[in-house]
Amino acid sequence: MSRALANEFSWSKSRHEKMSECQRAYFFHYYGSWGGWESEAPRKVRELYVLKKLHNRHTWAGGMVHSAIRRELLSLRRGRTPEPEQAIERVRNTMREDYAFSRRRAYWQERSRKDFSGLVEHEYGEPVSDEEWRANFETVREALFGFFSSRWVELARSLQREQWLEVDELDFDRSVFLLDEVKVFAVPDFAYLEQDGSPVVVDWKTGRAREGYDDQVLGYALYLSSRYRLPLSRMRAVLVYLNQGQEHTVAIDEGAVAGFRERFGKSVAAMRALLEDPASNVPLAEECFGQTTDASSCARCVFRRPCGKQVALPST
Repeated sequence: MSRALANEFSWSKSRHEKMSECQRAYFFHYYGSWGGWESEAPRKVRELYVLKKLHNRHTWAGGMVHSAIRRELLSLRRGRTPEPEQAIERVRNTMREDYAFSRRRAYWQERSRKDFSGLVEHEYGEPVSDEEWRANFETVREALFGFFSSRWVELARSLQREQWLEVDELDFDRSVFLLDEVKVFAVPDFAYLEQDGSPVVVDWKTGRAREGYDDQVLGYALYLSSRYRLPLSRMRAVLVYLNQGQEHTVAIDEGAVAGFRERFGKSVAAMRALLEDPASNVPLAEECFGQTTDASSCARCVFRRPCGKQVALPST
């Protein structure tokens, strides 16, 4: 018998960012869309559910890079030799299939592959040129080339099986830990133990550095410490900017962790302030979740139509 799904309160970096950007979009994503996978779901709930699954072309590109690197790391763990050209060609073919599926908006009637539903640019008829679509793939190709030419391939190849900890795989039962009695989801891109037993967590990035990335890997460090009973004092976190060929080490020390916990507490409090019943994660009415006044944020949002912020654009 399948387990009944409950909309439990939890925290993640992506949830925090959604809340910070627009409360109304946060409501649609985490509450208004709940149950939209059911065949008998009300029309609005179904619409919100389909829309929340859409990517934009940039997050799609980032997801393709992460998926490809995950596949390569798992292959390296099995002792196989990397084949960069074949890996990049596989990604190119998948993106072509994704694009064709999304362009005909088939996501309203059928499912695509597990990690992809469709693209918001097609849903709203955004005028994206062929050059921009090609540039999007070039971002992916360059990031993967950056990975294959980096030190991380040889490092992964050198690890013994017992040194591997995590490779970018969400498990709803295991990819969580409790922080101040709040369930926190964390899915590190890559985590392993060095020869001396010191844990390292690695996060791949296809864009440039921005605010919030340090907190993301601090959350991963707390997750690894909780799940594997590893000391934070020996842990190291690295942000790898694949397209720039740069790395940034994030300090995992008492001050950094204390700062993260303080920001985490404020984020949780802001989310719970919009709940009618915090114990059952029942939200206040939709209108209690404010709409952002940032027009550029609205222009990127998957919920611009149900939110009443859709701008008429020519269809592609």
